[in-house]
Amino acid sequence: MDDDSAEILFIGNATLLIRYGELTLLTDPNFLHQGQHAHLGYGLLARRLTEPAVGLEDLPPDLDAVVLSHLHGDHWDRTARRGLDRGLPILTTPHASRVLQGAQGFRRAMGLRTWESHTLVRGHSRVRVTSVPGRHAFGPLEKLLPPVMGSVLECGPAAGPVRLRIYLSGDTLVFEGLREIGNRCPDLNLAVLHLGGTTLPGGKVVTMDGGQGAELVQLLQPRLALPVHYDDYTVFKSPLDDFVSAMEAQGLGDRLVDCPRGARVTVSAAAEVSTVGPVRAPAL
Repeated sequence: MDDDSAEILFIGNATLLIRYGELTLLTDPNFLHQGQHAHLGYGLLARRLTEPAVGLEDLPPDLDAVVLSHLHGDHWDRTARRGLDRGLPILTTPHASRVLQGAQGFRRAMGLRTWESHTLVRGHSRVRVTSVPGRHAFGPLEKLLPPVMGSVLECGPAAGPVRLRIYLSGDTLVFEGLREIGNRCPDLNLAVLHLGGTTLPGGKVVTMDGGQGAELVQLLQPRLALPVHYDDYTVFKSPLDDFVSAMEAQGLGDRLVDCPRGARVTVSAAAEVSTVGPVRAPAL
């Protein structure tokens, strides 16, 4: 890979392994197996319907950080809690960092307030991670769910300009505050969108469905869009086809990145994409 591209392995749900140059990041680690249950709080459970493409034991030993959108059991599960190195940097919300540092012993968990950044450097590679707005729900329900953040990863050589920008939506609904992401980061090469139309008892929807995902692409105008978080758990009610249809209806079909679970996709600054897989093999 060169300074203009990043390689992404889609492990499942919202879990990605992103390699840019000499840096390797893991997002929202979820390695529960098919049939196991994720804890969503207040006694709510969601059963996993899929297998992760690789296991925690298959991750490369040189992870530089975890980017964690929020503290929910399908994004930070008991497998990750027990198996990840307690000294691994975790970039997350202030709420999650307090829990991770305190009760769970992840001493390098770092809480980023909205628009706060942290820069990672290894060798000749640099990635700046910036927390951006996200809302998991509206009204009284928002206070019952853990705070969530989106992230913008700005990638480039350690001594040079940003070459590639990747937006990770986190478990957000579409709301007016997301417009600021496009205003501050107008040149997004890739948007990774958490979809699924997650529906809680009572019919409350707390993640984007396919139509909202396409609406967000229209709002932020990334060059490419990679859908994730759409078929792994029983609480997901909006399948991938909903997003594909909505994108095509809005004339955005050419921006879709086809990356099934287990596949590796290389994304360049010129919006060129190549995909390998899906495969079940040690990660990167």
